[in-house]
Amino acid sequence: MPTFTIGDTDFLLDGAPHRVISGALHYYRVHPEQWADRIRKARLMGLNTIETYVAWNAHEPRRGEWNATGWNDLGRFLDLVAIEGLHAIVRPGPYICAEWHNGGLPVWLTGMPGIGLRRWEPQYVAEVTRYLERVYEIVAPRQIDRGGNVVLVQIENEYGAYGSDKEYLAELVRVTRDAGITVPLTTVDQPQPDMLRDGSLPGLHLTGSFGSRAAERLATLREHQPTGPLMCSEFWDGWFDWWGGVHHTTETDAAAAELDALLAAGASVNIYMFHGGTNFGLTNGANDKGRYLPLTTSYDYDAPLDEAGNPTAKFEAFREVIARYAEVPAEVAPAGVPAPELEVPLRWAGGAIDGLARAGEQHPSPPSFEQLDHLGALVLYETELGGAGGALEIEEVRDHAWVAVDGRPVGTLSRTRHERALLVPAGRRLSLLVEEQGRVNYDGRLGEPKGLLGPVLLDGQPLEGWTATPLELEALASAAGESGWGPRAATATFELDEQGDLFLSTAGLGKGFAYVNGLLLGRYWSNGPQRTLYVPAPATRAGANELVIIELDGAAPRAARFVAGLELGPEHE
Repeated sequence: MPTFTIGDTDFLLDGAPHRVISGALHYYRVHPEQWADRIRKARLMGLNTIETYVAWNAHEPRRGEWNATGWNDLGRFLDLVAIEGLHAIVRPGPYICAEWHNGGLPVWLTGMPGIGLRRWEPQYVAEVTRYLERVYEIVAPRQIDRGGNVVLVQIENEYGAYGSDKEYLAELVRVTRDAGITVPLTTVDQPQPDMLRDGSLPGLHLTGSFGSRAAERLATLREHQPTGPLMCSEFWDGWFDWWGGVHHTTETDAAAAELDALLAAGASVNIYMFHGGTNFGLTNGANDKGRYLPLTTSYDYDAPLDEAGNPTAKFEAFREVIARYAEVPAEVAPAGVPAPELEVPLRWAGGAIDGLARAGEQHPSPPSFEQLDHLGALVLYETELGGAGGALEIEEVRDHAWVAVDGRPVGTLSRTRHERALLVPAGRRLSLLVEEQGRVNYDGRLGEPKGLLGPVLLDGQPLEGWTATPLELEALASAAGESGWGPRAATATFELDEQGDLFLSTAGLGKGFAYVNGLLLGRYWSNGPQRTLYVPAPATRAGANELVIIELDGAAPRAARFVAGLELGPEHE
């Protein structure tokens, strides 16, 4: 069987020096029927390896309900990488960050009473052990020394930026080795001395994460990893976007020059991202470093392959750089073609809230999404005002609330804007529709509760006797009431001659969600920067197709438009 080991200065493939030239591609952000296409294009750019995180909450959104099929079929993904002749790097976390909701940790896990995240704490370690054993059942038989293609497995993820619990890291290593993982184990941290020191253990190979100043960062890494190959296992070639911001890009020539500097220094590299893909469904993460910023549905990342899988100028520039150091296939990746442009009439229903059954149980204060065991995006909170009005105050709204009295909208409260108070008119019934906009994927806010937090006051007096109705998007799509307040659903049918990528324009819409043929494309929001939702070709069909829009902000355009390509917003380098 082939071997992959770490030598004094290099990775060794069957005993010979080998440079890893890898790119990140997250299987759960790409339609499974498009995996092979994206992997093939990675080879055509000159990559010899594909790296992926494993998202625990994608595989096990509810405790004990493990899913490794369809979008979560890690084994099939690794096999397709092998079929293309490429190696694989697997990074199972358990924490992954990745701008993915809750950093990849399941909500049921982070909500367990008394749990200690990312440290040696009995509850956490027990659950992590069970998770890793499931992942390694898939990965172990696909290791290179068993005839497969997996050459590296990472322990934790940028742990030095979070903690320094060596007992915890050692336990992850023990679980990994006991599960039959024999390939070299790595860690990754930003090349700062304290992070490199805290985030690894003797026997683990340290790698770095950075996107510039390669020579300086490699020198710092070498101080902490005196022998073996230098590797930037997250070479940041772009950046992520958040709602209300701009579309982040990196200048192609500058990114190519940094890649060239890495390879000229003899380092191995994993390009993060080779292809970013899409945060389909409700999977986007969020940042909060003093201001809550939910991330966009697009995870284009200004990567060599754009969100739709088409080569960019950066693809060609990176291919040219790689060709100076390794053999690159002569075959050229095909350019993208414009998608069909369509305009389809929308059929709008009335406000959906009136058509939904309410929860019967009353609570003294509003329960959180977690207390309701609700993984969806929306909860409707209601209480009686008894004819009163005044200053409504909430300790914190997580994350966005539409407020109504007796079915009449009176305003919104936004966590991003730090809004916690609103004047409401006198009336009988107070309603707040709360959207969970994305779970923070970094640092100490992992697992934070969602909903209306703390006491809710009216003119300084607590409001009690709340109902809380979890709303499923699928139900909203088919519900219709008489009131104009709250979510409204629109449907449309359109014809296609054949399957193909589409780009749904969100111009004219406010805030909400969209489906095509049952696939939840993700969230849209008029404050941008993103102006299209990507519809992967396998989600479409020749003949009749169905579009469903769930609008939260009251917009009601007569028609929906599909445009020729991605519209990701104004750029910022």
